[in-house]
Amino acid sequence: MDLQVQSKENVEFMIDVIKTKLKMASAAAMQASHFDINQYEDILELYEVVVAKDKFSISEVEALVSELGKLRTP
Repeated sequence: MDLQVQSKENVEFMIDVIKTKLKMASAAAMQASHFDINQYEDILELYEVVVAKDKFSISEVEALVSELGKLRTP
């Protein structure tokens, strides 16, 4: 999968990986359809941070989820 290509499919893939790695309790509320392709670079950056680590502290998870929430479209 080439994540340098901006597509809805890539957004969906990255959001799913982020939700899985962060073990989000509210994962159902955070759907890929809630994110706009215009936020692609920010989502990719967040994805790269998440996949680079194996474990996260509670404060790291909270910060990452907060950033993800800021990228959601209303």
